[in-house]
This record gives sequence, structure tokens and C-alpha cells, in this order.
Amino acid sequence: MVTNAYKYIKEAWSSNMYPYKKDMVKTTADMLGISVPSVYRIIKDYKENSQITPPIIEKNRPTFSDKIDDFTKSAIRRKVHSFFIKGELPTLKKVLNDINEDDTLPNFKRTTFYKILKHLKFKYIKRQSNHAIIDSDDIVLWRRNYLYKMKDFRKENRRIFYMDETWVNSGHTVNKTWVDPTVKSKRQAFLDGLSTGAKNPTSKGRRLCVVHIGNEDGFVEGASWIFESKSSGDYHESMDALNFEKWFEEVLPKLGDNAVVVMDNVPYHSRQQEKIPNSNWLKANIQEWLKNKNISFTDNEIKLELLRKVNEVKFLYKKYAVNELAKQHGIEILRLPPYHCELNPIALIWADVKGYVAKNNTTFKFERVKELLNEGIKQITPEKWRKCVEHVKKEEEKFSQLDHIVDNVTDKTLIINVTDSNSESTDTVNSDLE
Repeated sequence: MVTNAYKYIKEAWSSNMYPYKKDMVKTTADMLGISVPSVYRIIKDYKENSQITPPIIEKNRPTFSDKIDDFTKSAIRRKVHSFFIKGELPTLKKVLNDINEDDTLPNFKRTTFYKILKHLKFKYIKRQSNHAIIDSDDIVLWRRNYLYKMKDFRKENRRIFYMDETWVNSGHTVNKTWVDPTVKSKRQAFLDGLSTGAKNPTSKGRRLCVVHIGNEDGFVEGASWIFESKSSGDYHESMDALNFEKWFEEVLPKLGDNAVVVMDNVPYHSRQQEKIPNSNWLKANIQEWLKNKNISFTDNEIKLELLRKVNEVKFLYKKYAVNELAKQHGIEILRLPPYHCELNPIALIWADVKGYVAKNNTTFKFERVKELLNEGIKQITPEKWRKCVEHVKKEEEKFSQLDHIVDNVTDKTLIINVTDSNSESTDTVNSDLE
């Protein structure tokens, strides 16, 4: 197609203009919506080989983290915390055994589970001959700050809204159903006036993503955003910051002044209005940034010294686009600590909505599943929302108590971060965590 388009443009080129190759290539690229280098590569390949060699497509292999959903990650965190609540030290072996014995959770190998703990920012502490897994300091402080702010917002009688995204495939259905084992074939079913039971989807099918927001009064009217995901991987990959911000900007006027919106910290919720210099920046670009901010520096200063000046003031310029949109409406954003979906009542609501789709999905057709998704949202009552919010309040209280329990159970004489590969090898750490 590219070579044919290029030939057509070359033949149709105006006689009043000299046919520069770069101009014809650019016209071809613009017409087909591909890059100029791609056109050059294809033309060169065609001239040398008389055929087009398809590009090698590198597939991104999903990591272990991509295969585990947020609910499972939160469940793992709760398993670790449950040992502290019982007054026990959670070791890797004890937590792993507990998880692998839980029918509602996947089974993990020891090495994989160790990586998951690293991903969830756990660390282990050494106290005499005992070892324990605990949350990293930044997670604990993030959670404490979240709980303090939530408590203050409730005292001020602020209206608190919770937003989140989820997904459902057109093949989404219940895992188990009643069947008649005496029916052995379609012919027998036909002759006896019976059925062969519910049919199964042939594949997961197309995927729908939904974004919504609500509180004790129910879902916000007219705020749902449902679209088809083009990604077969993590549904978060289907979202982008600009489209999310466009949706959020339309929702904000529906919330009223002085409201609070709770959301997680996925990248498209957290686009910064302005990029802050880091070590990947060219020195000249860092200097330009400092100059634009009226921050003095000398030509003699090296890159490291310039970045130190950036770090001293970056808090003044680190602003999230979503937060700034909310400020325009007198609304405040409160971000959940990572992998704490149990603090968001809409996570429980989504389970109900997806359950409704699963129970009523008999055709596995995309448009029908979209209808069921809308029906599932409409059947959620304010009473259901209130119960979910009350449940979350109890979870908040548990977390408030948990951090004090951890302080009492552990003796912080030596703390080694589980992600610090320099201190000990993985094998040694795994041995220690017994």
C-alpha cells in the first residue's frame, strides 16, 4: 500500500514543482498517517528486495504483577496485617502458607511471592532471631495521612465522593451453575424436550471499561463513562490522562462546592501539569528550566548541583492536572495509598455490578453486555452505597489501630528494606524470612 501510494504521488506530482524525494515521502506519510522514517524504510526495502519485509513486532511479556489484579494485591496485604492483629509476627513462610490454603486466592511459588512483596513495598525487619514482614515507611505514612484527612473531612461534613474504573468482558459469566448430568447429547435433549444447559462463551470476548463516581446518595447522575477497551492486557492501559481529565471536568460541576473526591494514584489520574527536571534531562534543558523560574545558577555548576536546586523548589511546581481542575470548582482530591482498594467503597459496588452482568449474561454479545452493565449500575441503590461506605469506615478504623499494633509487636532494632539487593542476596533474604 505504501509503495503504491508513493508511486501515485510521484506520477501525480505537479509539473510546476521539482519532485524532491523528501517532499513526496512526506506527502505519502501524511496521506497514510504513518511516520516519514517508515516510508523511507519501506521504499528502500522494496528497491533492494523487490518485496516488503514485515517489521518484527516485539511483544511485551506481561509481568507477574500484570497478572494479579488489585483485589488480590489488597488481599495479600490484609493477610500480612492479620498476623499482627493476632499478635503474631508475619514471616514469608507463614503468610505464603495462609494464602495458598485460601481457596479464594491464587497459589504462589515462594520466589514469585517474594517478588510480589517487593512490588507491594513491604520490607522485613530483623529482631534477634525473629523476622517479620511489614509495610514500608512511605506506605504507612501515606495511609496515616489519608486517614487523618478523611477524619477531618468527615468532621467538617464535607460531601465525599468515591471514583474508580473497572472492566467487564463480553464473555463474563458465572463460574458455576446447575446442570442436568443425565442429558448426554443434543439429540437426547431434543427428544425429551430438555436442554443441554447454559452455553459457555467461546472466549473472553471484547472488553468494556467503565468509569463512575458516587457516594451515600448513589451514583452521580449522568457521570458514567463506558467505552470499549482496545487492549487485551491491563484495562488501565486503555485509559489516558487527557481523556480522563475531559471526563472529570464534565463531572466536577455535578458534585457541588466543597466536595472531596477519593481516587487512586494510577498514572492517568496523576499527570503533572509541568514536567520537573530529573537526571534524564540534558544539562542545557535543566538550566533553561531554572532560568524560567528565576532561580540563579552559574555556568560552572555541574548537572548534579543544578538538580539539587531543582529538588529544593520542585514542590512549588509539582501540580497534578486533575487537582488543578478540581480547585477551580472548590473541590479537593484525596488519593488512596497504593493497593488499598478496601478503603474505596466503589470497589464493593463494582463487585455487585459485575455480578449482575455475570448472572444475566446468556448471549455473550457485546451490545447486550453493554446493556447489562448499564442495568447493573442502575440497580445499585443509595442504601447499598451507604452500607459500603459504613463498611469502609470500619476498615479505616482497623488500619488506624493496626499501625499501633505493629509498633507494639515489632522491635525495630534493625530494618532492612526487602528491595535492597545490596544488603543481602535474594536467597539469603528468603532464608531469613522463614
